[in-house]
Amino acid sequence: MNSNQIIAIVLIVAGIVGLAYGGFSYDKQTTGAKLGPIELKVTERKTINVPMWAGIGAVVAGGLLLALGGRKS
Repeated sequence: MNSNQIIAIVLIVAGIVGLAYGGFSYDKQTTGAKLGPIELKVTERKTINVPMWAGIGAVVAGGLLLALGGRKS
């Protein structure tokens, strides 16, 4: 298995995961206020949406790379 095939498989899997979940979220913790030894921490939930066209594009690009990557000129 060469590097083109590995990249193609990673693109296909990433595209399918992006289409299945539609995005991901994470928590960002910041210091809201600090008064001497007392700290107030604030946790924000950030959400990142993966556009449908990006997932489809990754699957198509991976498929093309897998199909055409094995050909030698």
